[in-house]
Formats: sequence, structure tokens, C-alpha cells
Amino acid sequence: MGQSTSPQVPTPQVPTPQIPVVILAGFLGSGKTTLLNHLLHRSGGSRVGAIVNDFGAIEIDAMAVAGAFGDSTVSLGNGCLCCAVDPGELDVYLARLARPETGIDVIVIEASGLAEPQELVRMLLASDLTGIVYGGLVEVVDAAEFDATRARHPEIDRHLALADLVVVNKLDRADDGERVLALVGSLTDRAAVVPATYGRVDPALLFDCRPAEERIGQLSFDDLHEHAEGGGTHGDPHGQGGAHGAGHPGHLHAAYDSLSFVSDVPLDPRRLMRFLDSRPEGLYRIKGYVDFGPYDPRNRYLVHAVGRFLRFYPEPWPTGADRLTQLVLIGTGIDTPALTGELRECAHHAPHADEHGMWGVLRYVQDPDEPDPGTDEEGPDV
Repeated sequence: MGQSTSPQVPTPQVPTPQIPVVILAGFLGSGKTTLLNHLLHRSGGSRVGAIVNDFGAIEIDAMAVAGAFGDSTVSLGNGCLCCAVDPGELDVYLARLARPETGIDVIVIEASGLAEPQELVRMLLASDLTGIVYGGLVEVVDAAEFDATRARHPEIDRHLALADLVVVNKLDRADDGERVLALVGSLTDRAAVVPATYGRVDPALLFDCRPAEERIGQLSFDDLHEHAEGGGTHGDPHGQGGAHGAGHPGHLHAAYDSLSFVSDVPLDPRRLMRFLDSRPEGLYRIKGYVDFGPYDPRNRYLVHAVGRFLRFYPEPWPTGADRLTQLVLIGTGIDTPALTGELRECAHHAPHADEHGMWGVLRYVQDPDEPDPGTDEEGPDV
């Protein structure tokens, strides 16, 4: 039987680093503004840009201290974002924040309490800007008022089903927080559910936090290691992750787990797609570089997954770079040893590749001349 040749994958241009855009939604009083202010304070060396519907609700002093004021903030006081702004107008605001001179690393859109999250996601995925990428829908829930809010606004069930990350806020005020957490979890579609008080979630759940000194490249494992403040097992050379904040239950990162996976054996694209298609509840973010070996020896593939959203970005291997797959996975309640084992099973040891093996991956490599396939009726999905 003849040996198949590798598929003809055109050599792409090196992609410009993209700024993740996170949508922060939730009903009035859930704690969105508190969470945003917390992100601004705890962003480390990262610069956060914000698009805010109700600027009057933001603490000006807190924003100034965090360095997110002036050219890094857009205020929209003219009604609900999803009703008052069209996709083209949103692009104008995003482009303003994404200018290189602003130095912004992540953009957070704080929607009004009555916004329709699905429309905001659709607008973002329909964006014509190449310098941004969807960073996920974060839904904030008031644990103390969840039952009453759900009775008044039954659409919250639909919002939770769309979310990539759910922050169950104000748990300190809830009489039965565990019941609320379980109920919220039952209403999501594989989303990570994170408990919080005063909106205190670790920014690393939403974006890569720069250390105080400048980093090099699009992905730095040290960002997560340093931000962990000594908790967890990030540095495990065998790729075993662990719960953050072991021995530090009060720390912000105590509610999520992460694992770092490194392989010097190329991955099989079909096996990797099966892994991605079946990734478990709570696995919120995946980011890193994949080596597909003989399937595409010229390029490595930056993978970016948030919730159900998935995209691959091929780019030529840097001269002299080690041919490695390097991935970071972040989630809540995930079985890190099992995930590590599943990733190891994606290894491709054969020296050749079949010509159709990359088709599943290439579905998620967006052609700049094609519309984004994520803008379907079901929202972003794999």
C-alpha cells in the first residue's frame, strides 16, 4: 500500500497577535461593575480596555489607579448595547481600543443589565476586525437573588446556556449557596461555574496576565505560574495540573484548576479534534501551540478555545524553534490527570500523514475572505 503524502496547506502569513474581547453580562445588581473594577485592579502588567454601557456606575478613581481610563475606555450611555449599536459601530469602538499605541492586552465589554448576550456574541463574531478575537461570554449571577431574578426573568436560563463562564457572585449573602451553585451548573451547557464574593475571580480565568516585566510572544506559561502565588502544581514537568491555592482556600484562584501539557511528539489532528469535541464540563480555556508533524511540517498551529468557541491560527515555525506542542488548559472541577492522559493519546508516532487528516482542523482556520462560521443560530460552538 502506497504511502500518503501530507496535505497541501498554504503557508500563511504570521498572524498579528489578537486582543481577546470578553463579554461581561448579567442582570442588574449581579455585580458586573464590581467584577470589572476587580479585574482592573488585579490585571498585573496587563492593560485592560473597557466598553461600558453605564459609565456612571464605574468608580472613576478605581479605573484611574488601574490605568484603564482615557484612551482605554469607551462609555456608551445611549441605551442597551445590543439595541443601540450595530456591528459596524461596535467595530469603531473596538478599533479605537485595539490601536497599537494604546497597548491594550484585553478588552472587556460590560453590557447593560438588560442586554441580550446572544446578540452581543453575534455582533462580536461578525466583526470585520482582524486584530481581535472572541474571548468568551461571562455571565454574572447574584446568588442571593437568583431564585427571584429567575422568576422575574426566565430568560436567564437561556443566557446561562450560552455562557462560557458563569460567576456565581455574592455567595456570602446566600443562605443556600451550594444549592444555587448546583442549580446554576445544571442550567449551563458545559460552562465553567466559579463561586465568588465581591466579584473576586482570578483574571487568569479570562485572559493571560502579563507579569510586571514585558513578556515575549503570544503565550507565556510563566504568566500563569507567577500569578498562582505559590499554589497548585503548574510547574509539574509531567504535565499534571492541580487545584489552585492548595492550602490557600481564601485565594482568588482556589476555585479553578489548570494543567500545562508539553509534548515533543507531534499530535494526530483527528485524535486532537476528538479530544476537543468531547472536552468536559468546566474546561473553560485552552491556548497554546500544536505541532502536527508530517501533517503540516511547515507550520505550527496556535489554538484558541474559550468555552465552545474554537479557532486555529497556522503560522510558520520560527527559525531554530523546538518542535513542541505546548498547551495550557484552565477550568473548574476538571480531572487534570485524565485530561493529560487523553492528550498523550493524541500523539502521532508514524513518519507519514494521510491526505485528509487535517480537514477537521482546517474547518476552524478562518479564511480572512470568508465570513466567520461562528455566527450561526446556535451561537459559538465547536
